[in-house]
Amino acid sequence: MPFFSFRALDAAGRTETGRLEALSGSDAYRKLRERGLQPVAVTPEGEVAGPGKKTGKKSSEQGSAVMSGAALPKLTSTQLLFFTEELAELLDAGLQLEGALKVIEQRQERTPVKAVAATLRQQVREGVGFSKALRNCGASFDPLYCNLVVAGEAGGVLPQILRRQCAHLEMVGELSKKVTSALVYPSIVFTSAIVLMFIFLTFLVPQLSVLLGKSGQKLPAITSALISVSLFCGHWWWAILAVIGAIVTGARLFVATPGGRSWWDRFQLEIPVIGPVLKARFHAEVMQNLSTLVSNGVTMLSAMELMRGATGNVYLRGLLDQLTDKVREGSSIASAMRRTGFFPPVLLDILAVGEQTGDLAGALARAAKRYDRELSSRIQYLTTLIQPAVILIVAIFVGVVAYSMIAGILTSVNALKAH
Repeated sequence: MPFFSFRALDAAGRTETGRLEALSGSDAYRKLRERGLQPVAVTPEGEVAGPGKKTGKKSSEQGSAVMSGAALPKLTSTQLLFFTEELAELLDAGLQLEGALKVIEQRQERTPVKAVAATLRQQVREGVGFSKALRNCGASFDPLYCNLVVAGEAGGVLPQILRRQCAHLEMVGELSKKVTSALVYPSIVFTSAIVLMFIFLTFLVPQLSVLLGKSGQKLPAITSALISVSLFCGHWWWAILAVIGAIVTGARLFVATPGGRSWWDRFQLEIPVIGPVLKARFHAEVMQNLSTLVSNGVTMLSAMELMRGATGNVYLRGLLDQLTDKVREGSSIASAMRRTGFFPPVLLDILAVGEQTGDLAGALARAAKRYDRELSSRIQYLTTLIQPAVILIVAIFVGVVAYSMIAGILTSVNALKAH
């Protein structure tokens, strides 16, 4: 492991210097805090913290090129989680934002996180706001992430907001892993079924139709329908592909319009199984972020205005607009939510009790925990349902085709026996 030179303050305020072994700069800060020291500067050995001094190694500004947002690599979900988690931990340790970014920039591993941290640090040193610097870093930080940082900066609760964002990223990553894991086997079955159906419709069904036609018997309706579908697909496959392409392109263009985007965002909330997951996620995020902001001295109106910009769903953003307007007019948050008709009664009751007792921040925190649990249970239900649902659809599809072919063959065989 690398060694780090440090300068820190003890409980009495005396300066203490030395060296220690650690995995990274953040690990060195953790070890110093465990020893009861307040870190002031931690520098990898071979570098000198003071300005203008030359070292055997290149300084972090020389070693990590500062890139423009367009040239920066996009962080993966794992790298984004690591960056957010480490930044929150360093800020909690008492470092200023520029110092925390410097620690991340000085990590030994060569990852895109170093380049992103270097670019952010450079902009912060030039006086750019952190949220604006994030937006200048390309596609690594989505609008939700940037707007939550705006809320954290406004309320002085940036570390708490970053930790909440860590929980959100972990939840999204866990959901992605569960869905991927649940879809592996059904995807193999579904792909095999498509290949099998292609072989049936392209090769076997045309030959079967010739054979059955020689019997002179009237075929079952389901067999005749299968043969008609096979002939249509064989002659008009190019038209089918063109129609599918036109539908997909038209749908994407429609969703790109303001009205289409609003309709699509609302339609997602009405999809069975998926819609309740999205609603529970929205409730959990709004309650948790409002709780964090209000408990740190931000007024409810300011918190609502900040949350409005942190919501990516256009329909839900419109709901938050309505809530913000009603709160601005003097309504309580519970009554404003009740008027929209979107929020569940249990949530409204929790907030109403919090307003009556004067503990709105606590009520928001309790509501957030409740909907965090509900979100986890709905995600578990969704991932459990995916695999059998896909297998059932494939089984029905293949079963119908097999039955239609067997029914036609049996009809012809029975006709031959009669003769």
